Amino acid sequence: MAQNKLLFHLSDIHFGLEDKSALAWVEREIAERRPDAVAITGDLTMRARPPEFAAAEKWIHALSVPVTVEPGNHDLPGYHLPSRYLDPLGRFEAFREVVEKRIELPGLALVPLNTNVPAQPRLNWSKGWVSDRALSDCLRQIDALPEGTMALVTVHHPLRETGTQGTALTRNGEKALAALAQRPVLAVLSGHVHDAFDIMEKTEHGPVRMIGAGTLSQRIRSTPPSFNELTWDGATLHVTVRNLENIDTPDMMIDDVPEDAMPPREAGEPVAPVGRVPRTDPPVH
Repeated sequence: MAQNKLLFHLSDIHFGLEDKSALAWVEREIAERRPDAVAITGDLTMRARPPEFAAAEKWIHALSVPVTVEPGNHDLPGYHLPSRYLDPLGRFEAFREVVEKRIELPGLALVPLNTNVPAQPRLNWSKGWVSDRALSDCLRQIDALPEGTMALVTVHHPLRETGTQGTALTRNGEKALAALAQRPVLAVLSGHVHDAFDIMEKTEHGPVRMIGAGTLSQRIRSTPPSFNELTWDGATLHVTVRNLENIDTPDMMIDDVPEDAMPPREAGEPVAPVGRVPRTDPPVH
């Protein structure tokens, strides 16, 4: 029997507006539980400012476990357009070795898929876009895995195209999911919406499981700060949404990816939960 794997799935820490108590709690959990890997699915920073990246670098390098980080839309320079176009990940330099890092464990691998582009032909650049190059690189890495290895694909934006063409969350998300459905992919891990979810997304080639993590920042949406604890026994991937308020996992999960994924923008705006959205069906494991 395969040895159990323990993974922590974190997202949307937003250094600059991080929840310090929640972050200290997660750091203690990592030190005590020693997960096999930690996946951070984007938005490490609030405004991609150097002090925020310095805080993120210090925190990540203090963790003595394997870490992989996906960039999020908040991590790309928003105001200095030359940097955004020419070197969008340049501010990750101090810990570039963990950005989009593939982590291989016996029988299980974390494989990155970048959902950010420097610019796109719509006004809201915060939304996701899977480029052909990013998808090809992800598929190549999955195809190169040892036989029998299952993949967890790490992204920032959920691979969902909802609403009209102008309000779609992630362009080419359906294309990416259809390609991943043809490969040994356990699930796609994402962030961005600041609430946890665990849903099966239909594609023309079969379903793909999408797992979203909540936030560890002050920018909460409908649930308190949290992270996902994933356990894999070689047959079943189980998700527990860990939080300091001891709310059960089903009550921490939203039923679907919201079309409007924006939480309150600033610390001064109301951030208290406005009512958790309970699932109407049990999570799929």
